[in-house]
Amino acid sequence: MRTRKRHPGPRRKHRMRSNEAAGASFELLARRTLGGLPEYFVVESFQVGVERKLVAPGVTYSASQAVVKIRIGEERLISVAEGNGPVNALDLALRKDLGVYQKYIENLELRDYRVRVFQGGTDAVTRVLIEFGDGNGDTWSTVGVSGNIIDASFQALVDAITYRLLKVGVAAQ
Repeated sequence: MRTRKRHPGPRRKHRMRSNEAAGASFELLARRTLGGLPEYFVVESFQVGVERKLVAPGVTYSASQAVVKIRIGEERLISVAEGNGPVNALDLALRKDLGVYQKYIENLELRDYRVRVFQGGTDAVTRVLIEFGDGNGDTWSTVGVSGNIIDASFQALVDAITYRLLKVGVAAQ
């Protein structure tokens, strides 16, 4: 009897690629579990608002604003940013002022943002995959999973910055 190796169909192949693509989040999860991840900063809270208003007959304006509160050691930092959508506003606010770590994240660039919805409907679970890069040509991807797309996005953003700090060898304060 001849056995055939099963070829991963397009759906399975895509699922495997997307899981492998979040290698940075996987490494951070392993380090958290094993106790080898420095605590660079703690996110105390974040808040996002979206404003849409009529500025002229038939013309609307939409802007998002985010407030991020973090703690680095004993120092508490609050950053506010406005962006083109809630995720952009969160990204800008989070990276606006990371105190002693700011110089290590200045050349970061969000290169790709992908969303995958599982179990359709308004109560769906969302997976966000974000790819970041730096000025040296290095890239890494992180993932966030939540019933809330903004929360999933923020998880991936925080992981991306944490991974960057870990990879450049910064000591936690």
